[in-house]
Amino acid sequence: MPSTSRPLRKLGFLTIGLFDAADPGRGHETTLRIIELGERLGFDSAWVRHRHLQYGISSPVAVLAAASQRTRRIQLGTAVTPLGWENPLRLAEDLATVDVLSGGRLNPGVSVGPPTHYNQVKGALYPDTADAEDFGFERVRRLLDLVRGKPATDFSGLEGFEVFSDIVQPHSPGLGRRMWYGGGSLRSARLAGEHGMNFLTSSVVKVEDAGDTDGPPDFAAIQAALIREFRAHHPDGEAARVSHGLVVIPTDSASPAQRAKYAEYAARRLPRTTSPQGPARQLFAPDLVGTSAELAERLHAHAAFREADEVAFALPFTFEYEDYVQILTDMATKLGPALGWRPAG
Repeated sequence: MPSTSRPLRKLGFLTIGLFDAADPGRGHETTLRIIELGERLGFDSAWVRHRHLQYGISSPVAVLAAASQRTRRIQLGTAVTPLGWENPLRLAEDLATVDVLSGGRLNPGVSVGPPTHYNQVKGALYPDTADAEDFGFERVRRLLDLVRGKPATDFSGLEGFEVFSDIVQPHSPGLGRRMWYGGGSLRSARLAGEHGMNFLTSSVVKVEDAGDTDGPPDFAAIQAALIREFRAHHPDGEAARVSHGLVVIPTDSASPAQRAKYAEYAARRLPRTTSPQGPARQLFAPDLVGTSAELAERLHAHAAFREADEVAFALPFTFEYEDYVQILTDMATKLGPALGWRPAG
């Protein structure tokens, strides 16, 4: 483990894009305004998270298509698209289309596993094939092959007046190198590396050692082990891209009311960080709240943060637009520089 952090090279943020069911347009517009603000502040990337059958953005790829026409430089990502809800061929077409529209700025992040509440939704999602669907890594392999230009069919050429291609169109050659996998287990880290993907970490990891240990599990140590496993199996080795992501809330310019709100939010979520949760033994990281100087000190002491030179800090999901403006402004003007980052031009 390195004794000091790598200088922070890329600063990004993640938003869920909440909206009111009675007025969904306003929430989607707010998300676009946040992405525009991120570009003005010099952020390198903005990421949107999928939320199916909830009051959060269900189609980030469509939202990012809109964002691509309102920005010119900032990278646009999904963190993450759960492939259990997707047909890899159709998704490959959508991703390539938005990548072309954005000028090569799309960074699709994906994950695998059954859709949330699968027993309740499978009749609508897969009415004829629910019991035959494979929600393992094979779905990622199919998507990667299609994005990277492997044939989807053995037919191509002229049929009457129409011309057919055997690969996904449009084809965006650079997109295959910008595919990310969001993983919290050693197996997911290894598979992402073996398939030449980039690796997204988050505030959740899987505690895989169920034996007795002295004290609670160490989130940072587990996450650092995932990053090392990923790079050990990636063709690029230590140069393989990793994005580190936690909920980080700088308070430098926050009002007293905002500081109280942020502290209460983190305190409510703290109990879930003390031990593994549920059958999957998921361990959550504490939310980090404080001044940029305090946050930088805590991050430099974080074993996994020291392994990465890119971040996508998650914005709290339930705050107001004005809170996000304050948080993003402090991230770009105070926290980023404290971590060695310089804003993009």
